Amino acid sequence: MTPVTAPPSQTSSPVPVVGLRREREVLTVALATGRHVVIEGPPGTGKSTLLRSIARDAVQQVVFVEGNAELTPARLIGAYDPSQVLAEGYLPASFVDGPLLTAMRGGALLYLEELNRVPEETLNVLITVLTEGEIAVPRLGTVRAGPRFRLIAAMNPFDAVGTARVSQAIADRMCRVVLGYQDEAGEQAITASVSGVTGWVTDFAVSLTRATRTHRDVRMGSSVRGAIDLALVLTGLTELRGEVAPARETARDAAYAALSGRIRVADGVDRTAESVIDELLDRLWPEDAAAPPQPGDEPEAGSPGKA
Repeated sequence: MTPVTAPPSQTSSPVPVVGLRREREVLTVALATGRHVVIEGPPGTGKSTLLRSIARDAVQQVVFVEGNAELTPARLIGAYDPSQVLAEGYLPASFVDGPLLTAMRGGALLYLEELNRVPEETLNVLITVLTEGEIAVPRLGTVRAGPRFRLIAAMNPFDAVGTARVSQAIADRMCRVVLGYQDEAGEQAITASVSGVTGWVTDFAVSLTRATRTHRDVRMGSSVRGAIDLALVLTGLTELRGEVAPARETARDAAYAALSGRIRVADGVDRTAESVIDELLDRLWPEDAAAPPQPGDEPEAGSPGKA
């Protein structure tokens, strides 16, 4: 596995860090004092955005690795190149570092996504690293971590498919920072910043998205990414269809595209995500949304009717 590294100066950050001041402070201090941290929260709450921002401020490299069932110890640590071993034997130069050793040698932040999807066998590799700051690799020897090496793991507690409980041995060696969804004003700011759409369309997109999280028939609603997509698709469809302001049918088409794949209906409920969206649209769609502007009215900045 080739590690994906991103120096802070080259890492783009289109999403602002909004409403996470306390969590940012805790994470910053935990890393500065040598702690390893797991960031827990539902999708779209800014876990990776927060880490990228802190890494840029600290001018520190981040090594990203995706956690899944196929992340074996060899893919995390690294392995000898078979062709070089045949030609030269087990020399240090024949070893190809995985993301863990890359981060350890470089004193970087190792960002392990989806911690609770990683096999226990692979997680066990991290125990000595978290405790002693070193790892013994067969035939290679002991590799010690640079002084700024830290492990930052992220996990989503709401998606049980393909996940497992993280062992106490790992949890006991890490601090835990829990992120929740931002408040409505925060999500409006994020949606407007990322999409470039402002005005009532942004407010509507955020309101509809947030409503999916509290619906009685929904196990998991959409993250703020759904609001961003809804604002963009609704604005684009309105322009494509030549509407002065979006019709309700246009809003429905946009909401289906942006939100239906992100909604998880509760177990035992016999309905679709689309039917939930229809119900929420009936409740939240403004009656005057499609009213054409009156003569002399200036179109609102970022509104669907403005090119």
